[in-house]
Amino acid sequence: MTTREPSLVRGGSALTRALDKAVAIPSTTIHAHVASVRRKNPEASPERVVRLLEREYLAVLATAGGVTGAAAAAPAIGTGVGLSLTVSDIATFFGASAAFTFAVASVHGIEVTDTARRRALLLATILGEEGATTVGEMSGLGPVAFAGALLTRVPTPIVGRVNATLTRRLVRRQLGKQSALALGRLAPFGIGAAVGILGARALGRTVVDGAWLAFGAAPESFA
Repeated sequence: MTTREPSLVRGGSALTRALDKAVAIPSTTIHAHVASVRRKNPEASPERVVRLLEREYLAVLATAGGVTGAAAAAPAIGTGVGLSLTVSDIATFFGASAAFTFAVASVHGIEVTDTARRRALLLATILGEEGATTVGEMSGLGPVAFAGALLTRVPTPIVGRVNATLTRRLVRRQLGKQSALALGRLAPFGIGAAVGILGARALGRTVVDGAWLAFGAAPESFA
């Protein structure tokens, strides 16, 4: 066994726990948030609401990344503590990504309640183009606007296989990104915060692009 495998297993477990918690967000909470955005922007079209959700999502990630980066880089915090602080970013990232993805589904009039299908959608969105391609190949739906069919028509066994494949890919890909960001945040105070903000926004942009691939263009009107 290589020295990388144990950390990959531990990181994968943390990632899986974060995913489990993220996909458990109640649908009522998601719908209520979308309704709140619409109330604040009564003239906004569905596409405009999606753009507002994107902006909000990226702001949440940037704020969390900056705060963690600054804390991890503070002179009084040792390297071990600094690295452990960045672990909280995983839960924040998946929680915010799930809330954003399911909110976009709500705008499209798609109800997401089944846990396995929620997980498949979230994984595919987080992985962006790679996730869309994988879902398209395994389900026969194609890599664009697959979300509706994935959440309503794809047989459960296929959804299970999609989840297993995407989880393996996410563990390797996401842990590499998070590890790189964690080390960057241990730079001198100020630089660490900047790395946290820019890194978090980069991760978020992949999710935003993944959502457009999953759902396609926003509907012309609300259901």
